[in-house]
Amino acid sequence: MSPERMSPIKIGLVGVGKIARDQHLPVIAANPDYELVAVASRNATLEGVDSYGSLDALLDARPEIQAVALCTPPQGRHALARHALERGVHVLLEKPPGATLAEVHDLIALAKEKGLALLATWHSRYAPAVEPARAWLAGRTLKSVSVSWKEDVRHWHPGQEWIWQPGGLGVFDPGINALSIITHILPRALVLKAATLEFPANRQAPIAAQLDFQDLAGVPVRAEFDWRQTGPQSWDIVVETTDGILTLNRGGAAMSIDGAPHLEEPEAEYANLYALFSRLVRERQVDVDLAPLSHVADAFLCGHRVLVEEFQD
Repeated sequence: MSPERMSPIKIGLVGVGKIARDQHLPVIAANPDYELVAVASRNATLEGVDSYGSLDALLDARPEIQAVALCTPPQGRHALARHALERGVHVLLEKPPGATLAEVHDLIALAKEKGLALLATWHSRYAPAVEPARAWLAGRTLKSVSVSWKEDVRHWHPGQEWIWQPGGLGVFDPGINALSIITHILPRALVLKAATLEFPANRQAPIAAQLDFQDLAGVPVRAEFDWRQTGPQSWDIVVETTDGILTLNRGGAAMSIDGAPHLEEPEAEYANLYALFSRLVRERQVDVDLAPLSHVADAFLCGHRVLVEEFQD
């Protein structure tokens, strides 16, 4: 084994917001495959770690950095990722991987051209019940699928204006997690047939959406996303088959068949993602699935837009 393979990956983190502090930083610290060298943020620092005001400043000051995790809003992520790749640095993209499909296609091509790792982190696919659900559904006859992904934006994204701006996705910011799960566990591809997107009169991104898909065998798939949920939050997927009903709850952490619990384990999504990224860096490979983002783009393209009352954070 070469020394490069044995030594920790020297990584920098760009964007020191809630998701970075809650998920990325603890997982990086717990994984011996990584050494956190520095962070970059326009308006935040991290105690005990060298902090810089931009990606350029970080890479100029710490040329030993081999990889970066980009935890910034999606609207500016393409320029950051392209710059890192051009400088020979591997890139991990927080979800969604970009504000547009064209941006992500460009990054895929550049990473392959440079022989660098690029990972789009569909973290919800790494919830503990997702793979067991995929295995249980394989070969079974599906009858219908329903998704209910409803949460309170005031709790999860307080004061984050970027999510309401073009490219911020609005309710699809959490909804794309559900799309990442169903595109992974269902045995056939989905085609969007109809969509309704509810836009607050004072916002540029939807606060709710209803999507109607069919899979390639004509099975109906209904997804409902809403950011106005108060009280208990719901992240549920129900798949009716001729052999019973599979239910995923808590965003894929728990699974039941016909109401009987089959699996419930602690969340370890980001730990699994960083284990995958370590392998991709060592092998200089690209892992970017565009299906979830493509379905969001289709919803914006062909969805019926409805104006609803103004939303105040």
